[in-house]
Amino acid sequence: MTQEFRLAEGGRIDRGRTLSFHFDGRRYEGHPGDTLASALLANGVRLVGRSFKFHRPRGIFSAGSEEPSALVQMGDEPNRRATEIALYHGLVATAQHAWPTVRFDAGAAAGGIAPLLPAGFYYKMFIRPQAAWQRLWEPLLRRMAGLGRAPREPDRARYDKTHTHCDVLVVGSGPAGLGAALAAGCSGARVILAETDGELGGSLLRRPGEIEPGWLAAAEAELATLADTRVLNDTAVFGRYDGNYLMAVERGARQLLWHIRARRVVLASGAIERPLVFPGNDRPGVMLAGAVESYVNRFAVTPGRRAVLFTNNDDAYHAAAALKAAGVEVAAIVDLRAEPGLAARALADGIALYLGHAVIVTTGRRGLRRVTIRPLAGGKTTQIACDLLAVSGGRNPAVHLFAHTKGRLRYDESLAAFVPDAADAGLEPVGAARGSFGLAACLAEGAEAGARAAAACGFPAVEIALPEIAANAEAPPQALWLIPGDHGRNSFVDLHNDVTAADIALAAQEGFTTIEHVKRWTTLGMGTDQGKTGNVAGLALLSQTLGRAIAETGTTTFRPPYVPVGFGLLAGRERGELFDPVRMSPMHDWHVAAGAVFEDVGQWKRPRYYPRPGESMKQAVRRECLAARDGVTLFDASSLGKIEVSGPDAARFLDRMYINRWQTLDIGRCRYGVMCREDGMVFDDGVGTRLGPDRFLVTTTTGNAGAVLDWFEEWLQTEWSELDVFCTSLTEQWANATLAGPAARGVLAALAPGLDLAAFPFMSMREAEIAGIPARIFRIGFAGELSYEINVPASAGLDLWRQLIAAGEPHGIIPYGTEAMHVLRAEKGYVVVGQETDGSVTPLDLGFAVKDADFLGRRSLSRPDTARADRKQLVGLLPDDPNMVLAEGAQIVAAPRSTTMVGHVTSSYFGARIGRGFALALVQGGRARHGEAVWAWHAGRAVAARICSPVFYDPEGLRRDG
Repeated sequence: MTQEFRLAEGGRIDRGRTLSFHFDGRRYEGHPGDTLASALLANGVRLVGRSFKFHRPRGIFSAGSEEPSALVQMGDEPNRRATEIALYHGLVATAQHAWPTVRFDAGAAAGGIAPLLPAGFYYKMFIRPQAAWQRLWEPLLRRMAGLGRAPREPDRARYDKTHTHCDVLVVGSGPAGLGAALAAGCSGARVILAETDGELGGSLLRRPGEIEPGWLAAAEAELATLADTRVLNDTAVFGRYDGNYLMAVERGARQLLWHIRARRVVLASGAIERPLVFPGNDRPGVMLAGAVESYVNRFAVTPGRRAVLFTNNDDAYHAAAALKAAGVEVAAIVDLRAEPGLAARALADGIALYLGHAVIVTTGRRGLRRVTIRPLAGGKTTQIACDLLAVSGGRNPAVHLFAHTKGRLRYDESLAAFVPDAADAGLEPVGAARGSFGLAACLAEGAEAGARAAAACGFPAVEIALPEIAANAEAPPQALWLIPGDHGRNSFVDLHNDVTAADIALAAQEGFTTIEHVKRWTTLGMGTDQGKTGNVAGLALLSQTLGRAIAETGTTTFRPPYVPVGFGLLAGRERGELFDPVRMSPMHDWHVAAGAVFEDVGQWKRPRYYPRPGESMKQAVRRECLAARDGVTLFDASSLGKIEVSGPDAARFLDRMYINRWQTLDIGRCRYGVMCREDGMVFDDGVGTRLGPDRFLVTTTTGNAGAVLDWFEEWLQTEWSELDVFCTSLTEQWANATLAGPAARGVLAALAPGLDLAAFPFMSMREAEIAGIPARIFRIGFAGELSYEINVPASAGLDLWRQLIAAGEPHGIIPYGTEAMHVLRAEKGYVVVGQETDGSVTPLDLGFAVKDADFLGRRSLSRPDTARADRKQLVGLLPDDPNMVLAEGAQIVAAPRSTTMVGHVTSSYFGARIGRGFALALVQGGRARHGEAVWAWHAGRAVAARICSPVFYDPEGLRRDG
């Protein structure tokens, strides 16, 4: 198609190149500098989609991120705003939310029954029967009301993130933003200027004649010469968080997520034009006046052939003047006010002016054909044929980033808008963002704020030359939130979600009197546009219905992101295999070659079991358990957390963190330790070893290594800063190969002839060479057998493992995995934090003794709740059926028909050595109930079991100590 609505000259597009693109299966042409929206308008495309709820025809309404209607599908990405998509050759987009086509949409029948579908109708109509909602109504409504098609395939695009710091961040590059960036940049401060658009200039792009020719280009050139000033085009700052931490999305060939820490922020985000609420205000051809001005002056596009302007303010008259200058017939200006300002009257010269009038209805099937106007005081109506209605209800300062960190707003009656109120030391709104709409004021405020921000960062104040701007006094706008006499059924407040004025009134009638409740009942402002054009009108209508001031109603809560941000961008490269770091022990390749089946434990890949050909997991685990009990096995424990705690106060510090004593521990000796949170609940456990007078090595559970280190540092840095202690993570610096079984001593003796194994008692540590590798050997273990945990530098881990396997071959050595480890430790009654504990279990519940000296959480153990006798306590559980393996998590009751739970199963296995199923459990008052019969609910039936000691194997510890 030819670009029949493209002006022959003007605009900021590159007419020297032609770009071909497709929309809804048809080919069109545009130019570099176009957006998809401007290119569609240039080709005469007015109908671009259907509305969310009623499937009403919708067209292009605005020219920026506030667009509520022109949402398109690009590939597998739904809800892209045509106004924000930079045109490129080969672009393919389709209309969404219509079937079979956007022109002939079967869903449009919903508009015929709109009175039966008010706000919240689905809450009332489809409650019962519940099965019908789940099987019929919910899928149907989702299909009818959905927006676009969610992608089914993985996102193949690549995204990146970057972190940066600056002295001054300027958000927005309109006249206020340019003034701020120049003033701050010339002072020598590190400045970032972020602009959502692909070009700098903001409002100057839609109204270029307002400032002296060449100033914008000169300002851009000067910014480029400033060494410490960075200009980010196509970059939307979408969130502000504590400490002036902001996030932004840079759109381009590859999207980039910016994390910015700024000392000062100048908010020059401009203002958002709001529409007027009247019947038929959503029809294709109804557009914001500022958007019309942009399409004419910036994109050289006439959005219609015969236009009407409907407004309540002077600024919108510029749109009528731009249309007239472009050769478009402006049939009328309809102004709600009795009298516009002198400058506005001058702009309206030669155009029919209807003062004190309002548009009361629009007509047209798939696009605007005419409007009907009437005096506000009532009287004769007038019909005006037109295909474009430019509307303007005033402007709302874009205060979102200011409000993200609880910046207070106040309602300004003269502007009929909310503006920033309380000062924010880290952020200063300027220009239209604070309600100053005059060009001269914007430039001056921006320059002054930029200089102040730089000075606050320690840079000298610099005055910059600003162009002379003649100040024009504007007549104040007239806020009229709903046309008198209109029932509001087809008067749309939120075009994105099809929320009407009648919906707001109904919500108030049904008792929803706060704007937050009305938002959720009607979905006002809950779309991807976050109500940028509709929210203020919605809360004003609520206030009007309830008979109270708008300031009393207040606003909804502003939350990031200000513009939609893709999940792929937030994830960046951290997805798939990179979503979470995969950590592997130095012996991983050996485990793979041995056919190990792995499980994820925290971030670690740990061998779960080593099946032989034709062997099931159950058979493999039984074989591995018996080898540990009768011969010798090798276990990879490299993933255990390892933290070296050193310094003159190391022992005192550990005494405060653990329920056990550490100052009395001898050098070379080990001690099992448990630590609690402040509430007395078990946080983690492990074995600590004293390496020297001021050095300890403590181990943690695999999944809690990072959390324990963080816990240590939190207390050292925030509570006990007087302690001279250093904590160093050594988890990945040491590999751990654990020999376990009666023959373990023989295997170790073959590789470490210089180690006196006869004088190596349980819970002690020795340093020696094993097969020529320097090692720390710990005489501890989790299997309940004779065990040696051999720690060597990670680089030597695989070599050590292979030599241990070779030395153990005469003894029948085999590796065992985490599943056998769990069976072995459970037979001994050893607990696993996170399995026997769930954040509500104390050391006393597990049967541990605690020292009488102070430690973190000790006072909480004396509370009535944690000291009561009927708390759940660790016990053993033996099903009456020895072959039964109870389900972990199974509820335990005192009688087979009881519904009162007295405990639950925490671990459950089939013991290879004890030859039967057994379990560990937490049972109310369990230690006093040994021998008592209980029932565990397993697979829908009550299974009889008997409470016993949690130690099922070698209760005296003779084999462990041997």
